[in-house]
Amino acid sequence: MLSRSEQAKKRWGGSHQAVDHWLSERAELLVKYCTLAGLPPYERSARQLPEVDEIRDFCGVLVDYVSTGHFEVYDQIVRESSRKGRELDELAEELFPLISDTTEIALDFNDRYGALENTDNCSQFDRDLSALGEAIELRLEFEDRLLGQLEENELLLA
Repeated sequence: MLSRSEQAKKRWGGSHQAVDHWLSERAELLVKYCTLAGLPPYERSARQLPEVDEIRDFCGVLVDYVSTGHFEVYDQIVRESSRKGRELDELAEELFPLISDTTEIALDFNDRYGALENTDNCSQFDRDLSALGEAIELRLEFEDRLLGQLEENELLLA
């Protein structure tokens, strides 16, 4: 996931202010995810849950990231493509529902863990975090397809 984020930043960074902000949030989200999950280069004991503050902080970044995508980047890009006479309707119809599905998983995770007071009742945390990771991976794939199409349609600078 981290390498995908770096590749996206290299490919589309500097092409659009909203995309730059979004890619920065993406990178922050992925670092925090890897930290919580104990993925290399971040390690944690499999028997020990992350600190409550780390979980809540991650949830805040997660919600910011999905919100930025939905309410800033996607809307702005679709508006700009329409103004330039290039429609992305087919791609939007295909990808936006898939991206929305991953948003639901992210929001469910946030609802469950975002206001956590302690980790006493978190026996499913690792399972839920793993499911969220799979959803994030899919979301990155969908977003990269969207950015690739925008680049192809010359809506992003290459």
